[in-house]
Amino acid sequence: MALRTALASAVVGSVLLAACSAGETAIDDPRAPVSDGAAGSGDAVAQPSAQPGVVGLDPAYAVDPPGRFKSLPRTADIVVQAQDTIDDETVAAIEAIEGVAAVERFSLLQVSIENRVLNLAAVDPATYRRYAPGQLPQNQEIWDRVAAGELAVGKAVAKRLPLDEDDFVPLTTEVPPIHLGVMAPQIENAVDAVVNEKWGEALGAVPGNALLVSGELTVPPDVITGPLTKMLPESSSIERLDAVARYGLDPDAVQTAQVVGSVADAVGTFTYRPIGGGRIAPDPAWVRANISTQVVPILGSVTCNKAVFPQLRAALEEIVLSDLADEINVDEYAGCYYPRFIAGSTTLSNHSFGLALDLNVPGNQRGTVGSMHRGIVDIFKRWGFNWGGDWAYTDPMHFELARLVSPK
Repeated sequence: MALRTALASAVVGSVLLAACSAGETAIDDPRAPVSDGAAGSGDAVAQPSAQPGVVGLDPAYAVDPPGRFKSLPRTADIVVQAQDTIDDETVAAIEAIEGVAAVERFSLLQVSIENRVLNLAAVDPATYRRYAPGQLPQNQEIWDRVAAGELAVGKAVAKRLPLDEDDFVPLTTEVPPIHLGVMAPQIENAVDAVVNEKWGEALGAVPGNALLVSGELTVPPDVITGPLTKMLPESSSIERLDAVARYGLDPDAVQTAQVVGSVADAVGTFTYRPIGGGRIAPDPAWVRANISTQVVPILGSVTCNKAVFPQLRAALEEIVLSDLADEINVDEYAGCYYPRFIAGSTTLSNHSFGLALDLNVPGNQRGTVGSMHRGIVDIFKRWGFNWGGDWAYTDPMHFELARLVSPK
């Protein structure tokens, strides 16, 4: 399973470079049916085996249950993500902006699962629930399950999760797998999945680095974004979630991703702007600090994240020594660093961080068993790479850095 990992000077213009991108599909594409459970309000589905106290549900990741819902539901009109904790004084100033009805502070982080970087909200279930869509704020079971330490995701995302037979999924290699407890709609264009604050702490989330801002009914969100921008650091991401903004990302809005996992240090804080055609423009300073072009065995000159080269070079050297070099077709290499969204979505690909590479593309398309030599696969795995051929929806051309391994 892919990360668990974290995971522009040169974007190679060959057709092969985009092969993995073209083959990838948005997270709402069907893979397999998801088991039905006891229906909740709206489109929520609870997984029946997920009652608190079942084997595998760790009480160390539970928080106090939220109790009955007594607040007024709120609309999530604007989502903010900063690099650091947004302090109480700033939150109070934002609450005082004319037209702001309510502000919810939480942690927003990114986890990568099978080459899809998902927005994960670590929240206080008692207060965050106000911003859930439809009738979900009143659905007590959802928020009791999140408080108990379970995962809540939309149905489309759930279909893509590499669940085990008991509906557990690893978010990173640093924490135990989490149980999928609820399939329910999330805040569109802002949040893919929700956990409680204990899970956020375990995952290394920056405490309180995000806000949901709800405006008064008669106040357009763009009236709020002006003064909001002045109160936050320049590097903050501020995105409108209203219907006007929903149909396209603002190319002038800086987006922020703070990926957690084994190789999070190789990504750090990743800021970018969407530039059309499914591509993004990362912060040039990030590119200068993290992306490099170097010569490696078999493939020759490649452009990747600097962190990938020691292990990539070691893996390719072992492939040469194992007389398997001919199993890698150099002219079918499709690139490593390629800053873009997954095709048909606004979900980042791990190629955006330069920590993934695609080999032998024509014979290893998505959804197939592929023809990748298993000796090649085994060597890459020994050197800390995950292989897309192991995924539920296979991508056998794809290898990505999953953990740091020090070459001897």
